[in-house]
Amino acid sequence: MTELKVEVDAAEVGFDADRLRRIDTHFRRYVDDSRLAGWAIAVARRGRVAHLSHYGRRDVEAGLPVEGDTIWRIYSMTKPITSVAALMLYEQGALELTDPVSRYIPSFADLRVYKAGSALNPATTPVTEPIRVWHLLTHTAGLTYGFHHAHPVDEMYRLKGFEFGAPRGMDLAAVCDAYAQLPLLFQPGSEWNYSVATDVLGRVVEVASGQSLDRFFAERIFGPLGMTETAFSVTTPEGLARLASLYVPRPGGGLVRNSAMGDAITREPTMLSGGGGLASTAYDYHRFTQMLAGGGELDGERLLSPRTVRFMTRNHLPGNAELDTFGRPIFSESSFAGVGFGLGFSVVTDPAAGKVLTNAGEYAWGGLASTAFYVDPVEEITALFFTQLMPSSTYPIRSQLRALVNQALVD
Repeated sequence: MTELKVEVDAAEVGFDADRLRRIDTHFRRYVDDSRLAGWAIAVARRGRVAHLSHYGRRDVEAGLPVEGDTIWRIYSMTKPITSVAALMLYEQGALELTDPVSRYIPSFADLRVYKAGSALNPATTPVTEPIRVWHLLTHTAGLTYGFHHAHPVDEMYRLKGFEFGAPRGMDLAAVCDAYAQLPLLFQPGSEWNYSVATDVLGRVVEVASGQSLDRFFAERIFGPLGMTETAFSVTTPEGLARLASLYVPRPGGGLVRNSAMGDAITREPTMLSGGGGLASTAYDYHRFTQMLAGGGELDGERLLSPRTVRFMTRNHLPGNAELDTFGRPIFSESSFAGVGFGLGFSVVTDPAAGKVLTNAGEYAWGGLASTAFYVDPVEEITALFFTQLMPSSTYPIRSQLRALVNQALVD
């Protein structure tokens, strides 16, 4: 068990320490008025941690505080890790971004696209081109999530047991075969829709590498980066003692513990979800973001080429489109204006359009329980925010974090 530590005086890397403390002052209010149970924040510049703080409780009912080694469910912050895994295989020639997914998952060979009708009686049409690996990485495959509640195909996912996660007993291969039996929302490459695409990408990683996803992560990513506490489950007594509890807002104010979903991480999963299955710590995920910020390398361990990282973190939407025009409006915690999407990350294309204090080229993502990270290559900043409140659209944490970090820069 390893904890992050402050590594540099804030002024040495261009921050005003008093202004950095505004981050804590602001987010303490979230805990003091019971909007959040607790949180942890880490801000680094030029590879060194300049601000580190935590506040509140990891378990409200037990009165246990958030600590530096608290374990968090990171949900969709798993997606960038799976995307890195896929690009590592791309670099070694094990897959092409233009490969049809059916090369790795044969059930994806003859897909259909929703045209009209209800979830119980849909009309469909054949795909005009196959789903390709790059469609999975960019969420342009036409897949969806059952929890969106925005389309008849979302309902079809729920009817099959795919709302949050998958029915018990199904492994990743079986889950992907089940997805292939459901119609797509749209023709691959024609729109953006946040989806199970990264779970399917995880299966592609398994087939292309010849390893299970957990083994690939452990041997090729977590081991080299020293991410010793990032895994698909938390089962040891010592780990369970440090695991934060999961909450949802109580109508009228306050928090309600969500044990039904929260306890899932305490069991070994049958399905290894590359889209949302991991738990991690501030130390571990900081290591991952430093690898990205370092152009694919950290402490002498190189996972990716700097050129590959730059390639991943540019906008890959067709015609350099932005999410507000190319995507379906399903997320509300982050503006789609001025934001595109790369190979596993949101990418800021126009900060003025998004009305958020940041720089073009910033890449980021977050998780269902309101965790978030971003990397700003212009300012050489990485920032992490951990908490355990779902859904992540409840409060504007991501935009507030960016503003509070960047207003503290004075160089």
